[in-house]
Amino acid sequence: MQKDINRNMIVTLLLAGSFIAILNQTLMITAIPPIMEEMGITANTAQWLTTVFMLVSGIMIPVSAFLLERFTTRQLFITAMSIFAVGTLVAGIAPDFSTLLIGRVIQSVGAGVMLPLMQTVFLMIFPVHKRGAAMGLIGLVISFAPAIGPALSGYVTEHYSWRILFFIILPIAIIDIAVAFFALKNVTELQKPKLDILSVILSSFGFGGLLYGFTSAGNHGWLAGVTVVSLAIGAIALVLFILRQLRLKHPMLEFRVFTYSIFPLAVAIGMIVFMGLIGVETLIPLYMQNMRDFTAFEAGLTLLPGALITGLMSPITGRIFDKFGARKLVMVGLAIITVSSLAFIRLDTNTSLAFMTIMYSVRMFGLSMVMMPIATAGLNQLPNRLIPHGAAMDNTMRQIAASVGTAILVTVMTTSEESAASREIVNPDIYGVNIAFIVVAILSFIGLIISYFIKDAKRSQEDLEKADLERMQE
Repeated sequence: MQKDINRNMIVTLLLAGSFIAILNQTLMITAIPPIMEEMGITANTAQWLTTVFMLVSGIMIPVSAFLLERFTTRQLFITAMSIFAVGTLVAGIAPDFSTLLIGRVIQSVGAGVMLPLMQTVFLMIFPVHKRGAAMGLIGLVISFAPAIGPALSGYVTEHYSWRILFFIILPIAIIDIAVAFFALKNVTELQKPKLDILSVILSSFGFGGLLYGFTSAGNHGWLAGVTVVSLAIGAIALVLFILRQLRLKHPMLEFRVFTYSIFPLAVAIGMIVFMGLIGVETLIPLYMQNMRDFTAFEAGLTLLPGALITGLMSPITGRIFDKFGARKLVMVGLAIITVSSLAFIRLDTNTSLAFMTIMYSVRMFGLSMVMMPIATAGLNQLPNRLIPHGAAMDNTMRQIAASVGTAILVTVMTTSEESAASREIVNPDIYGVNIAFIVVAILSFIGLIISYFIKDAKRSQEDLEKADLERMQE
């Protein structure tokens, strides 16, 4: 009984901490116009509030595998949440844009560690046959938090100051830290690895360069100098990082997780689904606000029922996964995602808010059957010692997929719009959005094809550890 109470406490703390960390990624999107007005900055400058959060989080996630082996769960959680809380306070009272940006950087250092920490801890404290339900709770947080961000932000900035957004989050962070101080116990395996400084530098330039490059491609185009240079630096640094990790006895991030059967397929499907999720959450508000004159709050409300459905369904699909495995669940989910994506390829000036809300909700229903079940299926293949590396790798790849997906879809949208304008097609901007949704549907269909090769391997943790020991002896 005591064990269940401790486990429930750990679950509650990690879910609350991760919820506010993920919520922060989308919270600034609709708050940017009033910040621009108050601080006298351009849209390009203000965009750094979301870009820098994603960038620093993306750099911290690969480092989290090392941190999880080096520090206890309690130390890492309290430190990450404290850093996040300090950043939130700095951003909330920021007198100028530079201070606000510094606050966002501090926030994202703590936020980047939270999701891999939560996934790793959940996989450690739940037996294999209950992991689906546990990871379903994570799915609730991952899908619900980003979707309520724009609606909450739209409402708050319409009626109050944008600073309130930070002061809504700060008390939750402080309560989380206080409870964790007394209640949180360590559950991860400590190995005390040494920090390889060169790996950290290469990882930061590699993942940071790629993330910034793809974000820049969405904003400035693929041939812009900053895009080309960032992607080149990122690619070279990443190759050097991977080569170094394969040579080190205790790598900072273990790339050998990709040698475990289902894991690479699971990561590929996770990337495709996440690319579509973030891409669609970018396209719908763009279409509604810029092309149809809906308010930011209305655009946020369109996404809200879908988020609620995913939140409610994630724990249920997790339990279905525990009973039947991932393959059928993921295939049905991806079929729903593909078909519902096709519903968005004929948007026009009369498409109703109700139609978009319903079809987006159907899409999110399908997504709830894929996102966490496929991540759990991949991580279930790994022995305990590799779970922190698997969780970090999966989250890093999804973060990159989100920026790649947004960049590709924005590029497709703008180039199609230019082409439509030259051919004198009516409403070229809406035509561009429709073509971008065709790309989303194609990506989803590719994911569906990959899911056919997923096998439901039911192996106990003891079998995994035994097989891992044999691998290491070889």
